[in-house]
Amino acid sequence: MWNRLLPVTALIAAVALTGTAHASPTPPVGGDQLASRGLVRPDGVKAPPRTKATSFVIADAVTGEVLAAKDAHGRYRPASTLKMLTAVTLLPLLDKDLTVRPSRDAVNQEGSAVGLTTKPIYKVDDLMKALMMSSGNDAAMALAEANGGLAKTLQDMNTEARRLQANDTVAKTPSGLDKPGQSSSAYDLALIARAGLANPEFRRYVGTKVAKFPAPKKYYEISNHNKLLWRYDGMIGVKNGWTTKARASFVGAATRGGHTIIVAIMRHEGFFWEEVAQLLDWGFAARGKVTPVGRLVDPLPAEAAAPAPQQVTATPLPSAAQPAPLLEAAAAKQTDTTRTVGVVVIGAALLFGLVWLGYGLRRRRGSRPPALGE
Repeated sequence: MWNRLLPVTALIAAVALTGTAHASPTPPVGGDQLASRGLVRPDGVKAPPRTKATSFVIADAVTGEVLAAKDAHGRYRPASTLKMLTAVTLLPLLDKDLTVRPSRDAVNQEGSAVGLTTKPIYKVDDLMKALMMSSGNDAAMALAEANGGLAKTLQDMNTEARRLQANDTVAKTPSGLDKPGQSSSAYDLALIARAGLANPEFRRYVGTKVAKFPAPKKYYEISNHNKLLWRYDGMIGVKNGWTTKARASFVGAATRGGHTIIVAIMRHEGFFWEEVAQLLDWGFAARGKVTPVGRLVDPLPAEAAAPAPQQVTATPLPSAAQPAPLLEAAAAKQTDTTRTVGVVVIGAALLFGLVWLGYGLRRRRGSRPPALGE
């Protein structure tokens, strides 16, 4: 009898404990309001211009104030905006004058490419330009090889993401090409862009419009894919991305009057340049006049950053599942006392149920005729 009863007891206990765990969710990085999947905006000003992006963040790069957002922590495929993390991670690790000879694997990367050969004619500096201006997937792999290989580079990238507190971000490629389990969020992209823009070399790469690139015979010109560098007053970067599964993503930053605004969008159908320009305009108009809805957090000390995750459960994309509204409301009202009381009540109810069930089974066994073979 008890052998039959124990699995049932374990199942009931597991359900009860799972419910208890869900009652106290981890607060979102950057502020509670950023947990919302809908539009979060300040009072007293008109709403941000409409955009077809599924997720976006508008933030002040200097103060870190998030001025408005929609589904800030929704996890989506980042496409080539992930190259920002590649650059932020590798710039302190690689000498920009180091000569690199790309492998055949690097040269043959699918998707956007700058056109590398397997000849040792490239400096890290050249490859960084190719990475951030021309979005070269071949350059991303060549830089990973220069850093000691793909596995080490991905580990370094994920460690850097944890240091920046970009906890929605999981890097599976240095280029942003789609791979199961790879994700980021508009909030994280804004964090990564802010960290990058604090580095003068990163800022130089993302703000360069046209550059000479080495070739087996002389050189050729490459240009920046960020069209707003030519169209928007004060634009300083940062990076666009596109894959069929991810759709369009983009992070743009502009400086006016000593103030820098960052706009990050994810999962857009394309042709977003005018929308981003309008979101930037709104950010400049709102900054310093409104109560922020959240904050871009500062990086952790390097030694405090958690190790890069080795096993990551793939979150269903384009967006991770969010807690049900009822659970969120219940969780928000939980305290340590109510959680303790809840556990005691659940335990008492389980114990009473077991005793009652055991008593009933014993009575039933005593009154029924023996089965064949007993």
